Amino acid sequence: MLVLDAAQVRALLDPNELADGLRTAFSSISDGSASAPPRVAALTPAGLLGTMPGYVPGFGLGAKLVAYFRHNHERGLPGHQALIALFDPDDGRPLALMDGTEITGMRTAMSAAVAAKALARHNSATVAVLGAGVQGREHLDAFRRLFPTATFRLAGRSAEKTAALASAYDGLSVADSFERAVDGADIVCLCTDAEDPVIARGWIGDGCHVSSVGSGVEVDAATVSEASVFVESRAVATQPFPAGSRELAGRDPQSVTEVGEVLLGTKPGRTSPDQLTLYKSMGHATQDVVAAAIVYRAAVATSR
Repeated sequence: MLVLDAAQVRALLDPNELADGLRTAFSSISDGSASAPPRVAALTPAGLLGTMPGYVPGFGLGAKLVAYFRHNHERGLPGHQALIALFDPDDGRPLALMDGTEITGMRTAMSAAVAAKALARHNSATVAVLGAGVQGREHLDAFRRLFPTATFRLAGRSAEKTAALASAYDGLSVADSFERAVDGADIVCLCTDAEDPVIARGWIGDGCHVSSVGSGVEVDAATVSEASVFVESRAVATQPFPAGSRELAGRDPQSVTEVGEVLLGTKPGRTSPDQLTLYKSMGHATQDVVAAAIVYRAAVATSR
């Protein structure tokens, strides 16, 4: 059984392969070929430990153990920390145990970028990233890859962290407030994990695509109400937290569309240039299985 640390995982996880694999992950949820029960979690006073098993045809069988501690940034630690175990789907043999923290960061951002590619206007020219933590960095990497001609803006709650992150990227402009960052943006990425909304409907124009990956209530109620909402899994997204989204809990599952349905062509995505679209992500086991399988295959190939 291979054991792979964080540095090995990041080196082996090819972003282009990940983007392609995540398209398969989205589609496998919607066509029913994947097997992934809703996440369950053990709660502590400070955080939670979630379990996320899943199977994706052509990629494999695996499970992620993910700890989520909201205030870890105050300790200089990622909010999400994880391990992923990969098994042979034919006989159940353990194949690999690998760091899941890097995978969680990369697959979350790349999933958002893949969804944006399917839902945002084709001529999207400006991307605003709100948040200067792990997901802010990962979103800049993922969206710059899939939207190479776009200009990027960054805003964060900490001026020091925002400046430090911005210094790593050429041609990135820094806004001094979230409102100024999203003004006129075609795509808005919410990466703050804030407890309360960080945007307002009046700040964003018609036709904008909003992407939210935080488990807090990042998106204001008016935007959620007016947008066409897209998710990984409608059955999961509308459940109570921690399985589902705080913003969508209790909503009629049929009122949201799965990104996989758009990719498969069974449901429409964007239907007009003025349509407001929202991708609300809570993460999904299929994404972790796909990413872990890519890492495992690369590790095996390099060891030969």
